[in-house]
Amino acid sequence: MPNAVNAVAHQPPTTIERRDGPYGEVVLRQRGPQYEIVANGCFLMDTSDGRSERLLVRAALDELATRTAPHVLIGGLGVGFSLVEAAAEPRWGHITVVEREPAILDWHRTGPLSEITGRALADARTELVEADLVAYVHESAAAGRRFDALCLDIDNGPDWTVTDDNTTLYSPAGLAACRTALTPGGILAVWSAQPSQRFEGCLRNAGFCRVRTDEITVARGVPDVVHFAARPA
Repeated sequence: MPNAVNAVAHQPPTTIERRDGPYGEVVLRQRGPQYEIVANGCFLMDTSDGRSERLLVRAALDELATRTAPHVLIGGLGVGFSLVEAAAEPRWGHITVVEREPAILDWHRTGPLSEITGRALADARTELVEADLVAYVHESAAAGRRFDALCLDIDNGPDWTVTDDNTTLYSPAGLAACRTALTPGGILAVWSAQPSQRFEGCLRNAGFCRVRTDEITVARGVPDVVHFAARPA
């Protein structure tokens, strides 16, 4: 299997679509059987694995074991692994997915990525929202919309943001809005391409409890991680 992975990684990519969006250029590429999303020249994700994206949602649900039909907000549609994981679990009562790039939404609704997420998008529990996640979280907090879990994957991590605007999500004000947007005892899960002890401290300073970081081994490089924290009950 590692040889097969390496062989695909060395294949030249084919650009399927390149689009100028509201936040810059976004590109969908194909490399062998795998799809890749690149934003403003920065590689975001591909369909080669997805274990950490699935863990993002699965472990959050495990933390909500006693809740009936919890509501999850998935921040960032990406290649769709987190959405597919959520839709495969009947315990979730409602699944809201916030994605700010129209191109990514189109690639899932009617484009090549629909082969990954078609069934999940057809699930009656699934709601797609075209919006900037940072703004949506602040608006939800102010409007009294509450979620049982926030599963956020909009960057390469708190210390490696794709756009400068995203840094505000990990700021004290952004984390305070995340805490407010959660129900008491609700779970915040944040995907990252690398561990960040600094971010663990930020979560505690923002009033979260049960802070931990789970590592997921990847084929190449440092492990992916998911940072978990809970709003006090």
